[in-house]
Amino acid sequence: MHRTLARRVLPAALATLFGGSAFASGFQLLEQNASGLGNAYAGTAAVAADASTIFYNPAGMSLLGAGTQVSFGIDAIKPSAKFSNSGSQPALAVPPATPHALGTATGDAGGWSGLPAGYLATDLMPGLRAGLGINAPFGLKTDYDAGWIGRFQAITSEVKTINVNPSLSYQATSQIAVAIGLDYQKIDAKFSSAVNYPLALYSAMYAATGSAATAVGAAAAQNAANPEGPLHISGNDTAWGYNLGMIINVDPTTRVGVAYRSPIKYHVTGTANTASGNPALDAALNKAVFADIKLPDTFTVSGYKRLDDKWEVMADLAWTGWAKIQDLNFRFADTGAMLSATHEGWRNTWRGAIGASYQFDTAWKLRAGLAYDQTMVPDQFRTPRLPDNDRTWISVGAQYRINAKSALDVGYAHLFVKNGTISDNGGSPQQQAVVGLLQGNYKNQVDILGFQYSATF
Repeated sequence: MHRTLARRVLPAALATLFGGSAFASGFQLLEQNASGLGNAYAGTAAVAADASTIFYNPAGMSLLGAGTQVSFGIDAIKPSAKFSNSGSQPALAVPPATPHALGTATGDAGGWSGLPAGYLATDLMPGLRAGLGINAPFGLKTDYDAGWIGRFQAITSEVKTINVNPSLSYQATSQIAVAIGLDYQKIDAKFSSAVNYPLALYSAMYAATGSAATAVGAAAAQNAANPEGPLHISGNDTAWGYNLGMIINVDPTTRVGVAYRSPIKYHVTGTANTASGNPALDAALNKAVFADIKLPDTFTVSGYKRLDDKWEVMADLAWTGWAKIQDLNFRFADTGAMLSATHEGWRNTWRGAIGASYQFDTAWKLRAGLAYDQTMVPDQFRTPRLPDNDRTWISVGAQYRINAKSALDVGYAHLFVKNGTISDNGGSPQQQAVVGLLQGNYKNQVDILGFQYSATF
């Protein structure tokens, strides 16, 4: 390896941790109630079935009636992302380009996660209502076995967001209600992947001494003592955003809802930690890092129609501005030097949904829905942290009205995810030496089960 290549190897080793980290911070979660789950979240900006409308369209509070409404629920989400190998190549160590173990040929990133949410809406004065929502609009977890074939690209990716969303709605006319809300959001992130210690040490030694023999000797000793190990990154930040909404009552049985949620900019700061056993290498790796991440905005148009005293139908068309994320750049906090520049190439997406509800009797309402949800990830940029693809939702649900003031909702959805291919070498032939080539296929699916309690006081 010549000097220029060596200067690129250590950043490449670190960049593998972040190259797909947007999987968690960039994965939008619609599952903010169980009442909408049964309809595949069709009509989210127009239905206003309970206080959870605060998240989807706060103008819907105008339809909730007098008094104070509360809604609490949890959605249990089980993604499955099963990788099958077809031509992957191992990472290399020096000297003399000894390959690391290839690792387990299959991996499943999925696991159960719980997503709670709570809402409260109340009257302030005639025509003016206030609401508060607490939820998690972004975040998910992927977790592979430590020895799997793609460990140098990703092992664990976990992001948790907490969103506090106060809002106001105002009945401007007999037909139009408008609303505004603020979003105070916190993000906590954890990422890990394996580090190729011999190549990282070779790079550091060659850059420091200019001696290939010294660098090779150090790498050989490291390869014999401890060839690889996990590097853990954790970080957090808080940020502000806003949301807007409008409800248009076309007639007593028909309404249209429009909702917008702003992008949110994060400056995530955190630390990297590993234990290679080499003091110089650990000093180079165990440093403060930061990343600027901009989560996307969304725009939704929804329709709702009550056909008779039994049937109601609803539809959704939603746009998400994922194309704002074209590149993710990561820097060292102490010097501001570039750690990695990863081209994501994400694209804006559309989601369409239709649903129907049937009032079986005074106590029971039955729901069903169908949706199609585009992925933001082009095939050529798929990573094991985000092995995503287009999804088709099929949902069913039911509401049991306990009495005139309270109800229980349950919903279930199965997401059929289009199979996807992956060919991830870290972005270049030089990085492929560090992380190997992850090449194969993903077979994905998602199951969601939600429960919710709503009441009026």
